Amino acid sequence: MNIHFIAIGGSAMHNLAIALKQKGHNVTGSDDVIHEPSKSRLAAKGLLPNAWGWFPENINAQIDAIILGMHAKPDNLELVKAQELGLKIYSYPEFLYEQSKDKIRVVIGGSHGKTTITAMILHVMRVHHLEVDYMVGAQLKGFDTMVHLTHENKFMVLEGDEYLSSPIDRRPKFHLYQPNIALLSGIAWDHINVFPTFENYVEQFRIFVEAIRPDGIIVYNNEDEVVKQVVEQSSKALKRDPYKTPNYTIKNGKTFIETEEGFMPLEIFGKHNLQNLAGAKQICQHMGVNETDFYKAMASFMGADKRLEKIGVSKNTVIFKDFAHSPSKVKATTNAVKAQYSNKRVIACLELHTYSSLNANFLSQYQHALDAADVAVVFYAPDAVAIKQLESISAQQIKEAFNRKDLHVFTNPKIFSDYLFSQNLEQTALLLMSSGNYGGLDFDRLCKSI
Repeated sequence: MNIHFIAIGGSAMHNLAIALKQKGHNVTGSDDVIHEPSKSRLAAKGLLPNAWGWFPENINAQIDAIILGMHAKPDNLELVKAQELGLKIYSYPEFLYEQSKDKIRVVIGGSHGKTTITAMILHVMRVHHLEVDYMVGAQLKGFDTMVHLTHENKFMVLEGDEYLSSPIDRRPKFHLYQPNIALLSGIAWDHINVFPTFENYVEQFRIFVEAIRPDGIIVYNNEDEVVKQVVEQSSKALKRDPYKTPNYTIKNGKTFIETEEGFMPLEIFGKHNLQNLAGAKQICQHMGVNETDFYKAMASFMGADKRLEKIGVSKNTVIFKDFAHSPSKVKATTNAVKAQYSNKRVIACLELHTYSSLNANFLSQYQHALDAADVAVVFYAPDAVAIKQLESISAQQIKEAFNRKDLHVFTNPKIFSDYLFSQNLEQTALLLMSSGNYGGLDFDRLCKSI
């Protein structure tokens, strides 16, 4: 096929482009800006556009499929030309469904944990040399791309994102996959710019459950009351397979999980990650991996990229980087670090970076999210608020929202950086939570300082 990507530089889009070229298709693409690592990865595969911008002459009748990324606008010049020519235009998830409609689709959904659970499943499959197709939302250690497509593999494992499919397809991505086997990890309000009420957000997960293929399987977190309600109130004829946090213990900063063969040490930690592991185990069992083999593989699982990733360690200090930004993720991650390092001072730093987190109407959702930390810090850039055309927020509003009077609030990147470097980090676990970079924080220098 001749396939053209409009907005090829996205983290998911460029991985799909590489996967399709590796599968033997002719792939081209365009974008107005591409950041690293997408830029270098596309260049290495000969897929980097020759010039930045949108060029209608890129679009012709010989193109079999257009794949449209969220970064493009509805009036994009290439999109308009493709529509005029009557070309087949796919959103990213729509195309993945087309590539997997003859396979058993395993879709991992939920407000949190879906990247980690997908990564766990793929790690287990890789350890036991079981080939599957996949799409995951983060670069995983040992995997060349976030997307892998073949003609012959039986299973396709998909991370089921609830965000919108494309500028001209406003359906959540995970509505398009029609899973044979599905998982729901948890439901906590997010993406306020798209789902203005909690009820509207929850409805998307009800639709996801209803989209499971007849006589399919739904694995779900029985400890999340909203998930439990969504799954158990559905009238769909499905096999319901609940899971809960397994028994575990923490000794000298190490987590041990109870198995049939006794307690086994893990590289990961935190109650939320133990829940993720329980869900991944049940999915793997439905894919033919027995419990013993699952645990053998999980003993070496180090976690997904930027998910409680240990980036610095010394005798008495440890530094973690985590992608957490929504209230439920921030609370779970902070609680996990404090439970794992109860003998250390925990400094938890959160950057408010997303549309939801910077929205004055959403801030109250963060109440008590940082309570487990000994020192709690919030950073945000007023410029980011302005760029997102949101109502300005004050440090006082943030302190009230988090319900923590001793909360440190910073808006200047240099002052925030100076504050961190001035801290005595002896006997400290430093947790840096953000989907951004705190306005340019030098993570390498910070790690070297300990």
